[in-house]
Amino acid sequence: MKALAAIDRPMLIAGLCIVLILFAGTAYTVTTQGTATFIEPAYLLQQIKIAAFLGIVSAGMMVVILLGHIDLSIPWTIAASAMLATAVGGGWALPVGLGVGLAVGLVNGLGVAFLRVPSMIFTLGVNAVLRGLMVMLTGGFAPQSNATGLMVWLATGRPLGIANSVIVWALLSAALVFMLTRTPFGRYIYAVGNREAATYLSGINTRLVLIGSFIICDVCAALSGLLIAGYTSKAFQAMGDVYLLPAIAAVVVGGTNILGGQGRYLGTVIGTVLIVLLQSVLSVAQMPEAGRQIIYGAVIIAMLLAYGRGSAVRG
Repeated sequence: MKALAAIDRPMLIAGLCIVLILFAGTAYTVTTQGTATFIEPAYLLQQIKIAAFLGIVSAGMMVVILLGHIDLSIPWTIAASAMLATAVGGGWALPVGLGVGLAVGLVNGLGVAFLRVPSMIFTLGVNAVLRGLMVMLTGGFAPQSNATGLMVWLATGRPLGIANSVIVWALLSAALVFMLTRTPFGRYIYAVGNREAATYLSGINTRLVLIGSFIICDVCAALSGLLIAGYTSKAFQAMGDVYLLPAIAAVVVGGTNILGGQGRYLGTVIGTVLIVLLQSVLSVAQMPEAGRQIIYGAVIIAMLLAYGRGSAVRG
């Protein structure tokens, strides 16, 4: 009974959707190409590798959404971290890239926690500032076309037979689950998401919780940007634009309440896999980007209507 209780309705629905997507994709490829591509082990492993990039972004996004906030600076945090890391190169590439994420998260956290500007508005403004700064510094082009060897290795290396990007995602996931379920900071995140005023009155410094959460979110985005640059061997403008809506969709599909205070990280992982498989099916079906964005938006709205607002669930 405990095992059944651990599988909540959102994760069950998302799991069933994954099965449906695989079935529909297989039927399509068998009909049009004569091969069952979507159930081949090599294909599934490749999709998990691709899912790692979105999964890392979604992990950070979930932390902010648990607070009842959102971070719309993700696209240019990804791009700026990758572009500056490739510009610096050498041993400073990773520290500089992650430092960009830390700085953006700190600015976002301070703006939301101290200035009390709605996170949607403030982070959207930060995203626009990042875009303007990168265009000004680079003239609209990546200052260096090639990622460093370490960035490439982290994204594509397979020393253990598994892509390093997947290992990074797994390690980050383990750390995040531990934080959310075994540390006071994790409990504070859920508490702030449920009732920030009550949490503040109980003696918890909610401002530090907000700042720390936004830092986690944007450092995750920066890390994903470094891995994406390593995977594609270059950094370029707007490379993060395609990750914002899918990241939000993955978190919401996984059962995290968009109003905060409720969500399991396992649901975000399942939601990430679902979104990546959906992207693959739409790509094979040659669905234009506009159509994909419509579908992502429809998925978010449908899940909000399906899940509603329930009691807080941790981890």
